[in-house]
Amino acid sequence: MSTTTLKQALLATSLKPASRLGVHTTCFKSPVLASLSGLHQRRFNSSKTLKCSEDDALKLLNEQRKLRPSSPHFTIYQPQLTWYSSIANRVTGCALSGGFYAYALGYMALSGSIPLDSDTVVQVVASSPEWAKVAGKAIVALPFTYHTFNGVRHLAWDMGYLLDLKTSYTAGYTVLGLTAVSTVGLALI
Repeated sequence: MSTTTLKQALLATSLKPASRLGVHTTCFKSPVLASLSGLHQRRFNSSKTLKCSEDDALKLLNEQRKLRPSSPHFTIYQPQLTWYSSIANRVTGCALSGGFYAYALGYMALSGSIPLDSDTVVQVVASSPEWAKVAGKAIVALPFTYHTFNGVRHLAWDMGYLLDLKTSYTAGYTVLGLTAVSTVGLALI
């Protein structure tokens, strides 16, 4: 088969040139196909590399940064219940886990010098004034109950419930109400 016949066959079938397909001429074993002029790979670069000093490069970088679009600061938006509930859920989760870790580390580290066993903790709580007991229980109950009820809200979202704005806000206020009632109830037990 001659070279002109191959060129005509390629043009007749309207195939893309091999260079646009990423085909290298070395992929072909036939010297006839490798000699076709339309099958050579060509690259066109539109970017240039500038050789400049470090100070000039920093100046150029700072100029380019000025041209970047920036998103508005979050303080221009009206605060939403969903923001606060999300932040509070994270804070209460960190507070609960941090408290448990602190107690566990204290129990392990101070087991020889200061007793932190259950009997000692019960004796300390029993000898405390009533206001300290209520305050201590409220400090523990508030993050626990909020994180629990808001976790149920998140599970409802995961199952596809309460996703529209009205029911999401209703669920948020319900979580706040249940948290307040259960915190007071647990603190007064």
